[in-house]
Amino acid sequence: MKILLLSDTHSHIDDFILKYALEADEIWHAGDIGDLTVTDQLSQIKPLKAVYGNIDDDKARLQFPEHLRFNCGGMDVWITHIGGYPGRYNMRVKEQIYHNPPDIFICGHSHILKVMMDKKINCLHMNPGAVGIHGFHKKRTMLRFEINAGKISNLEVIEKDR
Repeated sequence: MKILLLSDTHSHIDDFILKYALEADEIWHAGDIGDLTVTDQLSQIKPLKAVYGNIDDDKARLQFPEHLRFNCGGMDVWITHIGGYPGRYNMRVKEQIYHNPPDIFICGHSHILKVMMDKKINCLHMNPGAVGIHGFHKKRTMLRFEINAGKISNLEVIEKDR
């Protein structure tokens, strides 16, 4: 299963995003979608899993959950927008992540690309950064990887100058 992971589009979609979306088997969006034309376009290309973020309006909150937990290729995946980082998880997820850790914990919000292992709970933390054009980030980033038989492989950072 080839996954394209993105976040913080803030209503922006362009050929840079669409090119990589076409190459994926599934697209995962970790919130701050903005205008739903973004997710409408992405879901027409490939299956989409998404959560809403703090900038998203009532329409996005009706269409997408705040937290999404599912199994993909034998891995327990949890996506939310505001999640924090290993050792500094947001209070909305802290108790649950320590009580019932997923294999992969994905969040957005910070606009900072980060992939790291939380060795305390044996969980891979992923934040794809921001692929939109609004915010302080200088590079637009996404992550691409494969999940097969309970393992992640071929993890790549996709980036472009803003």
